[in-house]
Amino acid sequence: MLAVEERIDIKVEQESVLRYLGYRAGRKVPKRIVSLVDRHIQDTSRMIEPKHSFVIKNAERVEGDTAFLGDVTFQGTVVAQLMRRSRKAAIFAVTIGGSLEGEVGKLADRGRILDAAIVDAVGSAATENAANAVHDRVRKIAGAQGLGTSARFSPGYCDWDIEQQEMVFRAMEGRSAGIRLTDACLMVPRKSVSGIIGMSPHGDGLEKWSPCRTCERPDCVGRR
Repeated sequence: MLAVEERIDIKVEQESVLRYLGYRAGRKVPKRIVSLVDRHIQDTSRMIEPKHSFVIKNAERVEGDTAFLGDVTFQGTVVAQLMRRSRKAAIFAVTIGGSLEGEVGKLADRGRILDAAIVDAVGSAATENAANAVHDRVRKIAGAQGLGTSARFSPGYCDWDIEQQEMVFRAMEGRSAGIRLTDACLMVPRKSVSGIIGMSPHGDGLEKWSPCRTCERPDCVGRR
């Protein structure tokens, strides 16, 4: 088992923040919004403290909708399908910390709703970038072993119950990047992502595999 816990460096791009604010590619964005986005990206950079943790475990076996990875088991059709196609799995958690989240609350309390929304979007973009950075790190480790990686999957998506967060954090054996779980299995700080990435030899099709191809929910917002 390989275990990693450390800080990472990321950069937040204007385009990503605008996307989280609902501005799609090709849509004209008011100059005032662009100016505010650029200002908040710069002003909040010191509040973004990305940190991640992951462990790599062997995908031992799958029985029905239960996947066994050492001392942890994951329940769900999608995660079981993923592990059937995987030789190993990286189980991860990543966060940007709670400082920026606190700033959103302060702005909202002062009635600066637009600024709060923009700072929150900066946080969302930063969190996604941090998760991508972790995925890239796992991809390099897998590549050195002749393995490719799947897309990321997180508890709460598809049929993977949010309560499976407990198993994700148990798998990391205390290396949770400073993230804690509430009784409802929500992560604190809120700008955090956890989940699993499958690893399998190149050519097995894992890198292009998606459960969306067999999903019966065509209107799902998470469709890939």
